Amino acid sequence: MVSFVRDLRASGMGLDQAIVEGALTRLRPVLMTALVAGMGFVPMAFNTEIGSEVRRFLATVVIGGILSSTLLTLLLLPGLYRLLAERRLEPAPLPAVGQS
Repeated sequence: MVSFVRDLRASGMGLDQAIVEGALTRLRPVLMTALVAGMGFVPMAFNTEIGSEVRRFLATVVIGGILSSTLLTLLLLPGLYRLLAERRLEPAPLPAVGQS
């Protein structure tokens, strides 16, 4: 997502517009990747065979990690990018005359 937003900015798009466009364009691939990975662990999460006690908890943790990382990617990453990009765009203060 970050590289896509950078490409949009390099093509001349404004910061806010590039972030929104990049997040909306990358929404489907991010959701599909998370959905496929999460759905692969659903059978393991509901398994009730002998010896499945450990695997059930592992699957639950992995599904939770996939869901949380997807939400962080779609919600937190654009905000952090905007915050850091604005900081980088601010001009550095000029030193006072006679000081170095």
